Amino acid sequence: MGPEAVAPVTAVVLVGMMGAGKSTVGELLAGRLGWRFIDLDCEIERATGLSVPEIFAAKGEAVFRSLERELTSRVACTRSFVLAPGGGWILDRDNPASMPAGTRFVWLRVSPDVAVRRITRENRERPLLRGDDPVRRARQIAAEREPLYRALGQAFDTDTREPADVAAEIAEWIAQCNRAS
Repeated sequence: MGPEAVAPVTAVVLVGMMGAGKSTVGELLAGRLGWRFIDLDCEIERATGLSVPEIFAAKGEAVFRSLERELTSRVACTRSFVLAPGGGWILDRDNPASMPAGTRFVWLRVSPDVAVRRITRENRERPLLRGDDPVRRARQIAAEREPLYRALGQAFDTDTREPADVAAEIAEWIAQCNRAS
């Protein structure tokens, strides 16, 4: 749904590559809107008692994606939330389709080079970037997923911007959507 949709915005899902800033921007955006912030990876870790890398290593990506789908369907029954799923959440078409009316999708666009720099700086393990050349792998992932992000969400660039500025811009866009509905 784009800004031309009739339903007022009652939920926001931030999509994009790992390292795009979904968790950081999402928390700031939720605070601006007075809504609940949900970091889907954190919810999965809380539900399983395992970190995302541990789930990938012990149970595989398919189990992780199943957990994502299950928790997404629970979130979809609520309103007034900002959801920050993992970068691969978009690969399961049931995930976006399960979101309630009034959901807007926001693509936090980041270049693969910047994404890898951010991830490296955070010192967080990302199972899909394992190997000798994480930038090359990030570029492959971006090439596969960007058409899906583009088709689903309103794009906001994050490469050279502060998360608070991105959150403010998204909040203004949501306000415009609501004025138009």
